[in-house]
Amino acid sequence: MPNTIAYLALLGWPVVCLFLFLRLPFERAIVWSILGGYLLLPERTAFDAPLVPPLDKDVIPALAVFLICLFWMGRRVSLWPVSPTGRVLMALFVFGVIPTVLTNGETLVFDDTVLPALSGHDLLSVVVNQFLFLLPFLIARQHLASETGLRELLLGLAVGGLVYSLPALFEVRMSPQLHTWVYGFFQHRFDQMMRGDGFRPIVFLPHALWLAMFFVAALLASATMLRRTDGVERVRWLAATLYLAGVLVLSKSLASQLYALAFTPFLLFSGSRTQIRVALLLAVVATCYPVLRNAGLVPVDMILEKARAIDPTRASSLGFRLNNENLLLDRAWEKPLFGWGTFGRNLVYDPETGRLLTIPDGRWIIVFGTFGWVGYIAEMGLLALPVLLAARAGRVAGQRVALHWIAPAVLILTVNMIDMLLNATLVPFTWMLAGAVLGSCERARAARRNKRRGLRTGRTPVIGRKPKTERPIL
Repeated sequence: MPNTIAYLALLGWPVVCLFLFLRLPFERAIVWSILGGYLLLPERTAFDAPLVPPLDKDVIPALAVFLICLFWMGRRVSLWPVSPTGRVLMALFVFGVIPTVLTNGETLVFDDTVLPALSGHDLLSVVVNQFLFLLPFLIARQHLASETGLRELLLGLAVGGLVYSLPALFEVRMSPQLHTWVYGFFQHRFDQMMRGDGFRPIVFLPHALWLAMFFVAALLASATMLRRTDGVERVRWLAATLYLAGVLVLSKSLASQLYALAFTPFLLFSGSRTQIRVALLLAVVATCYPVLRNAGLVPVDMILEKARAIDPTRASSLGFRLNNENLLLDRAWEKPLFGWGTFGRNLVYDPETGRLLTIPDGRWIIVFGTFGWVGYIAEMGLLALPVLLAARAGRVAGQRVALHWIAPAVLILTVNMIDMLLNATLVPFTWMLAGAVLGSCERARAARRNKRRGLRTGRTPVIGRKPKTERPIL
């Protein structure tokens, strides 16, 4: 059970956000308010009032930033993307859950296990929860869609990784204890933090795999800073990049190490347009994975064989995940359009004993089973759309966008999307990357349209007023 400190930390985080806005530049305050909440606040702790979604570490920082921007800073957050496709996807994401609730009015009974029906009381809560889940995306699209904003976002990931490495290395040596010491309980199963004769760090995140994925993002962001600086700064970022690579190795996550091994050299030595093309390919694979999986086009047996050659224990874990996916996929296809809804209705239970038979791991199968094709397309579409727009922006002659910041951002985003096939690692900084890239590409397209109108009318094109703290990327 969470202790008093856990609830006080959640309650006091809006005050921390306000302090950050008073002391830091605007874009940096946004990044550290949301990213800091994700890294420092307790897991599995929330203020859960009736008829509203739980207010936890993912919701409170983003909601605090939204309210500070609106009422303290006087800067509104646009709730709708400019892109028509983005508007449709967002409408599906927020309001597509309504038919999910309306089509799951039956109570499910498996012996002693009873799963409640969804009713009108759940409707408002589910819709509001979807909107709050999307707040980091909307905030970043509005206020980080500039060269300054993108740089601050990548810098925040890199510096955050360096700072967070200290408690992570402590747990590698002393065992994962910090969440228990500070917040009074351990947030997961302790045996899963043991690997070989050592420990995997978790600090204040949901699982060691989440921490390893964060270090991948931090490593790629640090490699970006290494490439975009010179002189003494480049030497410092070289040291930081090598250090973060060592920390990632000590985190003992094979998949994350493979991501780093594949994409760190690629980010350092390839061009921005090449990076965006590869990111687009990864986004297409991640988005189409359920279709490929159901059609038997994913070489599951070959993947297991390769994993078994590397480590039989990890191959066994992967096999367990894939078997769970098969069961959950069969369950999801019983209600493919709108899904089974919340309260664990998407899971598989023994009809005679009521025992839970499946443990969902990948984000894709959780969303597909819970909200069906509508929810899946909306969520993955909102993550993939910025990558598509970035690829189109890179091909348009005369359309100047900050590709040297957009390219690493979309690469980190799509690596995270690939990891979502294995783990539910969709976190606030993932949404922030997607929102910042989407906003940047939308501004670039708007500037290009304004320029064309200006050439036709003979008037000087006007892109629009920007806050003084933003540096235009166009």
